[in-house]
Amino acid sequence: MENTQNNKDKQFKSGFVAILGRPNAGKSTLVNKLMGEKVSIVSPKPQTTRNKISAILTGTGYQIIFEDTPGTIKSSSKLSQYMQKSIESAGAGTDVVIVMIDACKGLTNDDTALLEKYNDKDIKLLCLVNKTDEAKPEQVMPILKYLSQKNFKEVIPISAKTGENVDIVLKKIVEMLPQGEKYYPEDMLTDKTERFMAAEIIREKMLYLYQQEIPHGIGINITKYHFNEEKDITEIDAEIFCEKEGHKAIIIGKNGEGLKRAGAKARMDLQKMTGGKVFLSLWVKVKKDWRDSDFLLNELGYNKKEL
Repeated sequence: MENTQNNKDKQFKSGFVAILGRPNAGKSTLVNKLMGEKVSIVSPKPQTTRNKISAILTGTGYQIIFEDTPGTIKSSSKLSQYMQKSIESAGAGTDVVIVMIDACKGLTNDDTALLEKYNDKDIKLLCLVNKTDEAKPEQVMPILKYLSQKNFKEVIPISAKTGENVDIVLKKIVEMLPQGEKYYPEDMLTDKTERFMAAEIIREKMLYLYQQEIPHGIGINITKYHFNEEKDITEIDAEIFCEKEGHKAIIIGKNGEGLKRAGAKARMDLQKMTGGKVFLSLWVKVKKDWRDSDFLLNELGYNKKEL
């Protein structure tokens, strides 16, 4: 019996998988599809993901820790510098690197730079050509041909949105993983706290509702996260930081309707996350240069020491 258990342990695979690519390439959508539920937030806006979010997928004989990263960026703000460092730290010390290419936008210099950066390393490289559900064959085929000519061995065309070939991606990742032990308990889906995930859910709703009117200058600060046992409800207070008075007015909306709508949508996802009722209170504050404030960035969870 003991020998059988030892053989099972030896066959178990585990490791870290970094998902890299340009903004809106579909990285977060892929993570959520692989996980079978939402772990990373998604929106039509680029650079929705700001932190390196670890999603933990445990299956029969394997455990994968996905690191969903921000899209490659070029900006001088301290927030952008944090995001860039999170991309670089994700690529270091991982077992598998996935580079996602947006087939609709075509292959760019940033894509090829990422591929070449990791192709010669000991890290195993998997290239995914995403959005085959939207892109035309004449957009997809030249990319696949180029990658074949450059001898990138592991290339899979996929649609993270519809799930096309995502099962093949999962199988390939498991094949690439080294043998190892579980890093986390089987029922753990992410290494982030519920407080952090609450902030991400609220920010996602803001990006969806105000994708035209408000740029990415929105930050969410959770000031209260408390389960009230007497009332059997989770109480969450959050501050929404924006950079201009005009943005504040748009977020709040006429008679507060905009903020109510955002709160209602966020509350639905928060209740799914907590498994119970949620009382959510939102306040909007103008912080003109919050993206360049070390103090505020640290308050919002962008901690350089964790990278």
